[in-house]
Amino acid sequence: MTLSTKPIPSAERLIFALDVQTADEAKALVTQLGDAVQFYKIGLELFMAGGYFELLDWLASQGKKTFVDLKFFDVPETVKRAVAALKGRPVEFCTVHGNQSIMEAAAEAAAGSSIKVLAVTVLTSLDQGDLADLGFACNTADLVLSRAKRALSTGCAGVISSGLEAARLRDSLGEKLLIISPGIRPVENRPADDQKRIVTPTAAFEAGADYIVVGRPIRNAPDPRAAAQAIQREIAAVFAAK
Repeated sequence: MTLSTKPIPSAERLIFALDVQTADEAKALVTQLGDAVQFYKIGLELFMAGGYFELLDWLASQGKKTFVDLKFFDVPETVKRAVAALKGRPVEFCTVHGNQSIMEAAAEAAAGSSIKVLAVTVLTSLDQGDLADLGFACNTADLVLSRAKRALSTGCAGVISSGLEAARLRDSLGEKLLIISPGIRPVENRPADDQKRIVTPTAAFEAGADYIVVGRPIRNAPDPRAAAQAIQREIAAVFAAK
């Protein structure tokens, strides 16, 4: 077991993926969740819906932390300018997806601000067969570690990585970087979806994750607030036992 030693409040280790169609839906869900969730990830769906930055400001006014998950991937100068445009906004994390020069550009743009750049390693919707289709002639764990090392060398604060690879990242890189793990499913017997490399909240944290990202298991639950509270209790128990 390799629990994170970073001084992160337990309640903030759960990041909820606010994947809904409109800003109004997002606000209603945040209101419903109340104090059960303190940290929100906002991605492409809401970006395309309009009102994205107004939603960021609204979340900040509610005392919430925000994670801009737009996976910037373009020529380095464009990525640099995109990340720089987030300065001054209430943003904790933003994601970048690309090669070394792209990661360097993002990290350079974020320098001196409170924004932490997270590099995507391998999407949790991809498995070994998908990587082979994309032309990667290595196994998933090796690719994740290679990309994490590059991210660290470029000045990124952390990586997005499945909990399945978190332990190897911790063994190799120690506490030098943040590990945020999506693809979290609270129970083993889950309905089929597009996430292939999944773990439970406890398994992710015991492998060394600093944060977990949970979406559908909360959003689609009969009682989303109760589902979030159950995960928060699980997280608190993991760290209380260390």
